[in-house]
Amino acid sequence: MRKTITWVLVADGKRARVYKNEGPGKGLTPALDREYIAVLEPTRDIVSDRQGRSFDSHGVGRHAIEPHTDPQRYEKLRFARQVAEELDGYKQKGAFDRLVIAAAPKTLGDLRGELSPAVQTAVLGAVAKDLTKVPMAELADHLHDVLPV
Repeated sequence: MRKTITWVLVADGKRARVYKNEGPGKGLTPALDREYIAVLEPTRDIVSDRQGRSFDSHGVGRHAIEPHTDPQRYEKLRFARQVAEELDGYKQKGAFDRLVIAAAPKTLGDLRGELSPAVQTAVLGAVAKDLTKVPMAELADHLHDVLPV
C-alpha cells in the first residue's frame, strides 16, 4: 500500500517553501530542494515618477490619473500564479496526494484563486498565518488543527 504524501506549502507574497509529511508522527522534511523567491522591485523602480495626466471631458482642466494596479500587488499575484502552476505540475506527476497551505491571509486568497481544480481537490486544509519565518522544527505546532504531523 502506497503512503499518503502530504505537502505543506508555507508562503507569503514573496517567499514560499514546500515541506513533506508521510504520516502522523513522521514530522516534516523539505519536499523540494529549492525555495521560491519573488523578486519584488521597489515601486519607484517599476513605475514612472509622475502620475499620468488627463484632460477633463468638459472644460480645460487637467487631473492626475491613478494607476489601475499597485505594482507590488501585481508582482505578488504573479508570484502566487507561478507557485500554483508549479504545484499543479507536481500534482500531475503524483508527487503528493494532499496539500496543506499556510500563508499570509492575502497570499492565501491569491493562491486559492490560482490553484488548478486538481490541486484544489487535494487541499486538506489551510492556515491563514504567515509562517515563512518559523523554523521547520516548530511548524508542526502551528499545523496541528489541519494535519497531525
